[in-house]
Amino acid sequence: PPAHSHSDWIGPPDKHSNLRPVIFYVPPEESALERRLREARQEAQASNQRFWARHNRAFRQEKEEFIYSRLKAKGLEMRDESGQKATLNAEEMADFYKDFLSKNLKKHLQYNRDWYKRNFRITFLMGQVALVRACDW
Repeated sequence: PPAHSHSDWIGPPDKHSNLRPVIFYVPPEESALERRLREARQEAQASNQRFWARHNRAFRQEKEEFIYSRLKAKGLEMRDESGQKATLNAEEMADFYKDFLSKNLKKHLQYNRDWYKRNFRITFLMGQVALVRACDW
């Protein structure tokens, strides 16, 4: 972001997590409470980036393996005669999606619990910052 900017900047989607990273604005006279809020937001963003990058990598890998195994069972190759990537029908892919979600249910539940905890903390800190600013006004 340019030096004269006074707000957060949001970047393009990350190629691994598909989340848009945020570059957080640091005010020159940032209070300790404002710093705690910014750091909580940065930590939440980093945690989300890590989770979704790992999740998406596992999803892509398992999807490729699933497609390969199903095509192999049918006696087909990964590419057809014209060089196009072979695909499965929607019903077959639905089996994969269902299995993948079922297999990762605990990870998703833990992620959701952590996400709510982080966001409640951020919301609480935002309330404190707003209250302090209102009192200073």
